[in-house]
Amino acid sequence: MNLSVVGTGYVGLVTAACLADLGHHVTGVDRDAGRIAALGQNRMPFYESGLEELVRKGQQAGRLRFLTDTAAAIDASEVVFITVGTPSRDDGNADLTEVSAVAEVIAGSLRDYRLIVEKSTVPIRTGERIRDQIQLLTRGAVPFDVACNPEFLREGSAVYDFMHPDRVVLGVTNERSERLLREVYGPLDCPILVTDLTTAEMIKHASNAFLAMKISYINAIANICERVGADVRQVADGMGYDRRIGRAFLDAGVGYGGSCFPKDVAAFIQIAKEAGYDFRLLEEVARINEGQRDLLLRHLKDALWVLRNRTVTVLGLAYKANTDDIREAPAVAIIEELRREGAVVRAYDPAAEANARRVLDGVLYCTDPYEAARESDAVVVLTDWDEFRALDLARLRDLMRRPVLVDGRNIFDPEAVRALGFHYAGMGR
Repeated sequence: MNLSVVGTGYVGLVTAACLADLGHHVTGVDRDAGRIAALGQNRMPFYESGLEELVRKGQQAGRLRFLTDTAAAIDASEVVFITVGTPSRDDGNADLTEVSAVAEVIAGSLRDYRLIVEKSTVPIRTGERIRDQIQLLTRGAVPFDVACNPEFLREGSAVYDFMHPDRVVLGVTNERSERLLREVYGPLDCPILVTDLTTAEMIKHASNAFLAMKISYINAIANICERVGADVRQVADGMGYDRRIGRAFLDAGVGYGGSCFPKDVAAFIQIAKEAGYDFRLLEEVARINEGQRDLLLRHLKDALWVLRNRTVTVLGLAYKANTDDIREAPAVAIIEELRREGAVVRAYDPAAEANARRVLDGVLYCTDPYEAARESDAVVVLTDWDEFRALDLARLRDLMRRPVLVDGRNIFDPEAVRALGFHYAGMGR
């Protein structure tokens, strides 16, 4: 099939590359001419495992191309995916400016039937608004349909998630839309759930909010574990064996971040409020998440007494491993607080340094964890990179001024670390 994907951010670029790998002819569209030129030369705008190879493969096979001309891409496509950004506004609602702008371009470009698919995470009934806007602008002169096909991709494993999904959700209004989308996803071996537009949008919000809730729940449990002397890792293992619960997203730590959970939780709270429901449960999820950063700083202060003029090494800047994304990363807020308290911050991340430099001033960026730890008063782990799990902790200890290790991701065995002479603090351990 001939497809176009409007927006080449995390979701859009992964979607375009994977659809091309499934055998479709795909045009990725973005108004950022510099980004499109870079993609044409196989230079990625962000780090995502396996994506560069997939983009190169698609372009070499002639199944993937990139343009700045949205109208031309739509004209050459049977199905148009909208994957532009929907950032949070100050009130927590999603900003749909880009979605609306794309809908206007689509309306001006329609010559004959197209299926328009919202894939960005959007508020409930956005699909209906896209349909109504295009209907008004075209005055009903050209047939089209709008569908919702939410994404469930994890940064760091987005390519794998796209090619091996737990399910594909198709929010459609008629058989024609369903048939076209089934053809798009035909090569994938997974359950396909067909719903109406609003239900598909709700599935996305409900899924992300539930996962965020699991993280905040286990972090709340971790806080109790610290007070009673239990180990939250073992508690999570014990819970996870229950098939009704599952072990995924039960890793206590410094809290969730990234471009999805914080934004989607805030948006879902607003969606519920506009529907007349007080979603206090989800408000508490967000509050617990914010509190984890304060808890980590308290552990650090307990060990160092004061932070002014102390040198603190931060290992990990990305909000999670295997990505360079620092949006809503706990490390950003924690480093900013460390700087306000007068600490000297040294930092290392294998992928996210360039992005961190754009938002964090006064940080000394280092080329490896050992350089970062030299003469430091404490090491704080904020991203669960495998590189950090494999550290020679004895070597790290010998480089430090004080052997203090605050493990914001619970990647180390507390007893083993303490046996090496460290003052160790984990989250709920």
